[in-house]
Amino acid sequence: MPNGSAGIKVRYLEEERPFAIEQVTGMLLAKLKETSENALKKPVADCVISIPSFFTDAERRSVMAAAQVAGLNCLRLMNETTAVALAYGIYKQDLPSLDEKPRNVVFIDMGHSAYQVSLCAFNKGKLKVLATTFDPYLGGRNFDEALVDYFCDEFKTKYKINVKENARALLRLYQECEKLKKLMSANASDLPLNIECFMNDLDVSSKMNRAQFEQLCVSLFARVEPPLKAVLEQANLQREDISSIEIVGGATRIPAVKEQITKFFLKDISTTLNADEAVARGCALQCAILSPAFKVREFSITDIIPYSITLRWKTSFEDGTGSGECEVFCKNHPAPFSKVITFHKKEPFELEAFYTNLHEVPYPDPRIGTFTIQNVFPQSDGDSSKVKVKVRINIHGIFSVASASVIEKQNIEGDHSDVPMETETSFKDESKDDVDKMQVDQEEGHPKCHAEHTPEEEIDHTGAKTKTAPSDKQDRLNQTIKKGRVKSIDLPIQSSLCRQLGQDLLNSYIENEGKMIMQDKLEKERNDAKNAVEEYVYDFRDKLGTVYEKFITQEDLNKLSAVLEETENWLYEEGEDQPKQVYVDRLQELKKYGQPIQMRYMEHEERPKALTDLGKKIQLVMKVIEAYRNKDERYDHLDPAEMEKVEKYINEAMSWLNSKMNAQNKLSLTQDPVVKVSEIVAKSKELDNFCNPIIYKPKPKVEVAEDNAKANSEHNGQMDGQSGTETKPDTTKDSSQHTKSSGEMEVD
Repeated sequence: MPNGSAGIKVRYLEEERPFAIEQVTGMLLAKLKETSENALKKPVADCVISIPSFFTDAERRSVMAAAQVAGLNCLRLMNETTAVALAYGIYKQDLPSLDEKPRNVVFIDMGHSAYQVSLCAFNKGKLKVLATTFDPYLGGRNFDEALVDYFCDEFKTKYKINVKENARALLRLYQECEKLKKLMSANASDLPLNIECFMNDLDVSSKMNRAQFEQLCVSLFARVEPPLKAVLEQANLQREDISSIEIVGGATRIPAVKEQITKFFLKDISTTLNADEAVARGCALQCAILSPAFKVREFSITDIIPYSITLRWKTSFEDGTGSGECEVFCKNHPAPFSKVITFHKKEPFELEAFYTNLHEVPYPDPRIGTFTIQNVFPQSDGDSSKVKVKVRINIHGIFSVASASVIEKQNIEGDHSDVPMETETSFKDESKDDVDKMQVDQEEGHPKCHAEHTPEEEIDHTGAKTKTAPSDKQDRLNQTIKKGRVKSIDLPIQSSLCRQLGQDLLNSYIENEGKMIMQDKLEKERNDAKNAVEEYVYDFRDKLGTVYEKFITQEDLNKLSAVLEETENWLYEEGEDQPKQVYVDRLQELKKYGQPIQMRYMEHEERPKALTDLGKKIQLVMKVIEAYRNKDERYDHLDPAEMEKVEKYINEAMSWLNSKMNAQNKLSLTQDPVVKVSEIVAKSKELDNFCNPIIYKPKPKVEVAEDNAKANSEHNGQMDGQSGTETKPDTTKDSSQHTKSSGEMEVD
């Protein structure tokens, strides 16, 4: 690739094109995004992506770039073993409380390509990764390769064929060996391997049993124990301190792998986790924890970094130039985490970050990147400026120089020639004014890391560490009142990361991915159009011999059958690869023949019901007209003029219905109908709109006679005049009597 990274060359749109790893990974993530959106029926943006715990800084940045290419917002890159631990711990109800001894669990993940071991400590609502070890080159594919090599040698001797010279045959052998490996995990007897037309039209066969397989892979099984031993050493624990051993990953199903693990820990293996889905479930839980859209049980996660990281910088002396370095993050250091480091400098300087132990890193270049701290100048009195640099391991496990600031002294009054601005210990070597000093001021852990702050340390250009100690000068300073103030000024940082994808290149990858997604969409539409033509041909041909048979003449049948056959032949010849519009036009041409037949069939099926519904409505209105003529009291309130209009309309509707039915009955099924179902339905709605408001007009309400109301009022007045007081209901009377009297007369 142009930037020196590896790429994958494929044939795309009739030409050979190379794709960067970030592009290929972005394609995979984009497909997963599409699958998720189709399942959830809504857009997907936020996600948590799992990565092997041994991924370096460059690899993690590469995955983040791939997420951007796919249009995803990665909330966190999560180590696979940490995701497994989260899936295990968040549902456990019997974990020890925070003030009790934690439960130590070992998680072993052997998948297709890598082997990872993690040791975690659990308390209620808390997960802390203590150590992690790995073998990046041991996995299920190594066992497949051992079987493939064995059978390649056997077939070379037995059948005189070189399988490795034929890519297609080699791929088939890999697939069959993987199946055989899975069968041997469940069966110890001899199992056959048969492949038909394997190579040069030759059928091959062989067999193997579990004992032979284990003997063949003895060197691979020997690599299972070292990471198990290393994880205990790094965590300073013994076998007796381990509560449980959880295994995940497809390759852990191999009996010999389980045997090696059991033999080392002297404990039975636990398989409470889903070996195939544990990582995905852990990532889903972490995404829910980080998302404000979900309410999840509080569960803090403290991860670690797999490699130690060192900073190197140049130091200037009166007689020459040297360099200093400091290990800022040790192996298995908690993450996310930040540290603030103090330098005494008179000019801009460069920090180089690299992995301390080269033999631990999977590739030969241990560099992470260089960071140039700019705009550094001496103080006004000529002394070195105090520069504070914050280095950070973020939530993704990626190292960065997060910020830098210079502490500027501003004297106000008094004699300040020998008085520093703070009462902290100064490590400036007065005999060598140009000696650069670095001082670790503080460590800032993630709120959920619970990491202890280390004491201040001084690291000189040789890398030796000495804890701060009070001096005579410090004693004097403690008695001196400060006569100055300090000002912090942010400094620009220029970063140059190794194997970092440039922003312009990343933007081009994002643009290309968008174009390819659009191309895929167009290709899908083209295939859908082609499939629609093919489906129409097969479906219509089948119906011509069944349901459509009565609705087409023999002449038209022969003609249409020929057109369908010609279209079918065209699809597999000239029409194999045509633009979308060609298929659309072809389908429209076929429908010109087929739609009249389909229409006659549908009209024939739906017409009886529509005619019956209209006839019932006409009969119903005619009954109302007949009742109105017979002076039925239910309709005596209807207006005679309006009823005449209804009668006239119904007679016309009846005449229209009879004429259409008679005309239709004279036609054959192969002829187009006289009246369509849509016309009949429209006539039925028209009848409802015209007749129903008239025939269903409600009767007017009967008003109560005013004389009765007036008489009741006078009667009540006489009763009030006799008593001389306002009449009130007697609440002491029986409720039944009160109800009866209130029904007869209302007393005011």
